[in-house]
Amino acid sequence: MITFVQILDFVGTFAFAISGIRLASAKRFDWFGAYVVGLVTAIGGGTMRDVLLDVTPAWMTDPMYLLCTGLALFWVIAFSKYLIHLHNTFFIFDSIGLALFTVVGFEKAEALGYPFWVSIIMGSMTGAAGGMLRDIFINEIPLIFRKEIYAMACVLGGISYWLCSLFGMEAYLCQIVAGSVVFLARTLSVKYNICLPVLKGE
Repeated sequence: MITFVQILDFVGTFAFAISGIRLASAKRFDWFGAYVVGLVTAIGGGTMRDVLLDVTPAWMTDPMYLLCTGLALFWVIAFSKYLIHLHNTFFIFDSIGLALFTVVGFEKAEALGYPFWVSIIMGSMTGAAGGMLRDIFINEIPLIFRKEIYAMACVLGGISYWLCSLFGMEAYLCQIVAGSVVFLARTLSVKYNICLPVLKGE
């Protein structure tokens, strides 16, 4: 049977792939280039996480990630008139993917018996690293290195998951709370221009 985490993984893959493909289209990439950017966005963070956790990256044993990215590409092609010209499209899909992948990464590390701080780092890596690779591929400064709240939103989500589990909440409630914290932290920080201090050189 398909688990709730697998559903989260699929939706997160689709959302992240769309965010990458949408930015690639704005840079005038061809279909193959857009697919590569979407795939890297979708699997980049999870691959880095799995390598560090010493497990086989999920996309190497399950073609769902490749197929899901292809579906995202055709979705963008079919609805390009509506998606590409909507200013909030990239932000919405990126924030959804960020929230869902943070939860998936946290739970995978936790299931392997790692302590909570490793789970928080793995959740943050799963959520933010794919976007970092996407930005590098399209020749942009990665969001996690700018003053926007991005990776910190993942950290807050991981901490909230850990706290919820300490209070004995059911796993699905921990997932909902953690995902909501990531999404709200990201969206509210952009809406109200909340950012981390910038390190200034001499």
